[in-house]
Amino acid sequence: MTLNSTQSDDTRREERRLENRWLGVQKRRKGKGSHSAVQTGVKPGCEFDDPIGMLKDFHRKIKRSLHVLWVIADRAVGRELTSEEIAAVRSAMDFVRVDGTRHTADEEESLFPWLRAKAITGDSEELGVLEDNRRQADQLHAIVESLYSAWISAGALRPKSQLRLQSCTESLKRLSEQHIQVEEQIVFPRAQQVLDGRAVAAIGQEFRARRS
Repeated sequence: MTLNSTQSDDTRREERRLENRWLGVQKRRKGKGSHSAVQTGVKPGCEFDDPIGMLKDFHRKIKRSLHVLWVIADRAVGRELTSEEIAAVRSAMDFVRVDGTRHTADEEESLFPWLRAKAITGDSEELGVLEDNRRQADQLHAIVESLYSAWISAGALRPKSQLRLQSCTESLKRLSEQHIQVEEQIVFPRAQQVLDGRAVAAIGQEFRARRS
């Protein structure tokens, strides 16, 4: 199913909110102890008996991390990154690499096989598209991580590399938003309809095992 990828007013407002949060994070947290320059987490709201809720929690976190990478690539053109920007980039990249890998396993090794086992018409094709999108996102993230690492190490990027970083962070952010939209509007609601308590419990236990 193809969804309209044009940003809605709500999406743009959310982007501005996330951007303002990142830009003011140090000021807001001054005097409250040591924190990284970006907070990719949210207050835990879901446990292993609600695996779909856990996947949605991750979506909120990954959107924040990818937004940070996009904002810094766009705003720091032609100069060295500040110490706060470096900390923010490293935190975001670590989150995508570590937690993103676990999230992929949660979906592609746990949730998706259960949905495919239900053999509902259209599910396999949609899930295959999501898996293809994830592989594309992995490739983009590898480029973004390489370019940011070079920027941090050398203190500057060549104009061509800078443009590529801007393009890749924007593409990664947009691809992730589209991926999340399909999952939260189509795949997750369907899963909640067709998966019984036994399936949900089994998926939750697999999630728990990846975190033990």
